[in-house]
Amino acid sequence: MIEALNDGYVKVNRANGIATIEFFHPRSNSLPGAILDSLAKSIHSEGQNEETRVIILRSAGEKAFCAGASFNELAAISTEEQGLIFFSGFADVINAMRKAPKMIIARVHGKCVGGGVGLAATADYAIAVEGADIKLSELAAGIGPFVVGPAVERKVGFSAFSQLTIDAAMWRSADWAKKKGLFAELHTDIAGMDDSITRLSNALAQSSADATKEVKTMLWNGTENWDILLKERAAISGRLILGEHSKKYIAQFMPPPPLPGLPPLPSQPPPLPSQPPPLPTQPPPLPDNLSRR
Repeated sequence: MIEALNDGYVKVNRANGIATIEFFHPRSNSLPGAILDSLAKSIHSEGQNEETRVIILRSAGEKAFCAGASFNELAAISTEEQGLIFFSGFADVINAMRKAPKMIIARVHGKCVGGGVGLAATADYAIAVEGADIKLSELAAGIGPFVVGPAVERKVGFSAFSQLTIDAAMWRSADWAKKKGLFAELHTDIAGMDDSITRLSNALAQSSADATKEVKTMLWNGTENWDILLKERAAISGRLILGEHSKKYIAQFMPPPPLPGLPPLPSQPPPLPSQPPPLPTQPPPLPDNLSRR
């Protein structure tokens, strides 16, 4: 199943009890509201599907795992209500992952920013490759990691979460993330990462569904208030994103508007002719007065 969205998609493939949920967006796998909504629904659906025994969460491409919130949609927020709706999309995905009675393995093949770190933290087991560096950039954008914060802090601890939150411009290496507990495994190459994911997902697909459900409930003990907590956190981000600091920060990443009275520049130059014009086969005739001489 594939749900094509504006400039992106979420698709689900099932085989041998393993559901692989893949998302894509051309801007470094960023997360607009439509993709967040589709992710939350897909994770919930596979959690309820009796044929699914384990879920793999991955993104497409070979570069970034996830660049976090879509700047286009952040720039379009003009009211606190709109802000609440957008950031609640992250809350819905985290809560869907938390409550799914199946183990979720995150395949982290590249860098993670903001909400991407939240996805990796909420997965029950994250397997990454070297180069999958992380950053919580929210404070630099004039907000904070309010929605993803509980999941990240739960996984890496208060001290490491505080470091990520305060130094919002600094990338932390994949090795740092592994040592802090965000990644359960860190591999030197993609092949090694995928081999490990295959091994673990096949093992979990053969496990008792009842035992897996009980183990997951145990592992997420103490998060029962997140349905309310994360919505409250989404409201904070939704209010702060309207501030002048946030608007100036987001504007750095947006294309400049066209100058007044001038049409926008074409995205592609006009094509060159495939063939040059033919040369004349004969020279032009001389004027009559010259031809008589």
